[in-house]
Amino acid sequence: MNHWLKEITLHGNLVRLEPLSLEHTKGLELAVQDGELWKLWYTTAPEPLKVSEYIERALSEMQQGSSLPFAVIRQEDDTVLGTTRYMHIDHQTKRLEIGSTWYAKSVQRSGVNTECKFLLLRHAFEDLNCVAVEFRTHWHNLASRNAIARLGAKQDGILRNHLIDKTGGLRDTVVFSILNSEWHAVKQSLLFKMKGQY
Repeated sequence: MNHWLKEITLHGNLVRLEPLSLEHTKGLELAVQDGELWKLWYTTAPEPLKVSEYIERALSEMQQGSSLPFAVIRQEDDTVLGTTRYMHIDHQTKRLEIGSTWYAKSVQRSGVNTECKFLLLRHAFEDLNCVAVEFRTHWHNLASRNAIARLGAKQDGILRNHLIDKTGGLRDTVVFSILNSEWHAVKQSLLFKMKGQY
């Protein structure tokens, strides 16, 4: 893996983000069943029996230097809640995307996503000195689009017929970003949303 991005554990009050490994397989199998997330046609969550394959693919991308995947763990009881990652990493320009994020349905809209994104954004801008962080989502994933906008990301545009989704249809991808010059204001907004936890 490129020296710019190293495996790291990011600690919050609600969750910690630790390097994804096959040891998280059982926990992610349980998390993805909470809400049957793989049945949502516009998401990337794997079927329970394909979780280990999903992890192995993420680890392969990490070895190639294009991804840095995390397991999302609840601090109070070490329950695996989901996964997220840095991806589409541009080592030269210092841009990356935060994506492939999914959480058990029972913790969606609970503050978990806000804290996860805060931890990832803070590390990206303050430790890795990123110039921009992107977010991408399916045009039809309105919940994801709204969540990204609530973080303070601006919509850059829509990539029409960008990908073939898991149903075989063509996906329009909505692209958002936060620039390093915007991080201070976004950080203050996220701190306010988290009610001064940091």
